[in-house]
Amino acid sequence: MTRTYTPKASEVSRSWVIIDATDVVLGRLASHAAVILRGKNKATFTPHMDMGDFVIIINAEKVALTGSKLDQKKAYRHSGYPGGLTAVSYSELLEKNPERAVEKAIRGMLPKNSIGRAQLKKLKVYAGSEHPHAAQQPVPYTLTQVAQ
Repeated sequence: MTRTYTPKASEVSRSWVIIDATDVVLGRLASHAAVILRGKNKATFTPHMDMGDFVIIINAEKVALTGSKLDQKKAYRHSGYPGGLTAVSYSELLEKNPERAVEKAIRGMLPKNSIGRAQLKKLKVYAGSEHPHAAQQPVPYTLTQVAQ
């Protein structure tokens, strides 16, 4: 009888991946990053454990949105008080805080529980091309996509 292999927390090996977001569509970037953060690209993926790698995203200010989403799509947040819903267009959000736009897209593709919160902590987003994680020796990850 074959037994299903279940990895232990001590057996998890994490690497660092760097993604350049220049002219990459936001949704495509978010789905690839979410797969790496969850660890679904590994053969030892287990849904009840945090198996993923660390993801560094640089040039978040140069991310692309297709169609007229730049002006029409809204990013919502709520203060927790009645009437506290605030909406900001993505053009304004990318201008003021591009890291938040990328983090928001990736957060929506992760599980909504304690494992998803732990996976989100392994995401590092930077607006420019500089990042302080050179000591971790991140491996470049290239996205294959059709030109827009």
